[in-house]
Amino acid sequence: MLKKLGHTTKIQPKEGIKAPPGQYVTEKFPEMTYGASPRIDLKAWRLRVSGLVEQDTVFTWEEFLAMPQMAITRDFHCVTQWSRMDNLWEGVPFRDVMQRAIPRPDARYVMVRSYGGYTTNLPLDVLMEADVLLAHRHEGAALEQAHGGPMRLVVPSRYGWKSAKWVNGLELMAQDKPGFWEQLGYHNNADPWKEERFG
Repeated sequence: MLKKLGHTTKIQPKEGIKAPPGQYVTEKFPEMTYGASPRIDLKAWRLRVSGLVEQDTVFTWEEFLAMPQMAITRDFHCVTQWSRMDNLWEGVPFRDVMQRAIPRPDARYVMVRSYGGYTTNLPLDVLMEADVLLAHRHEGAALEQAHGGPMRLVVPSRYGWKSAKWVNGLELMAQDKPGFWEQLGYHNNADPWKEERFG
């Protein structure tokens, strides 16, 4: 169900959903990062959409915040077997970013790039799901640096490593390519309901 709240659209949580198989529920939100957390100056922050798009598009922080906002309440599932339920995320729908750049017909995959060099790959149709966000708020507060602030990707239908932190680039591609963890043996699709942890 969608609710419009001024500049923000809210998606309510799904009822009666339990954690996927092999997961345990926690109220904590562990900080899971490979390497150091980058510190990003908002004046210098940019999000670039490139590759198979009609128009390369670059957002400043001010332009990003000026876009229509959405709030979602979704569970977050880490491949290390913990799940944090009913997270409130706020940000810009991925779909709206694509409306600006306009994917070309041959665009089928996206390489998500982050400050610090992290990458992860996803099919474009997964990222176009209605509850995929480029989130800058969590539980009513600005997203903490350790959890990807100022902005991270949130893909509720996939394990957490696909929800890249500190995102600064979206490269649309015709052919799939593995990202950082996928090159090291993690599953390419990462569906927690199928326990797609490792390839």
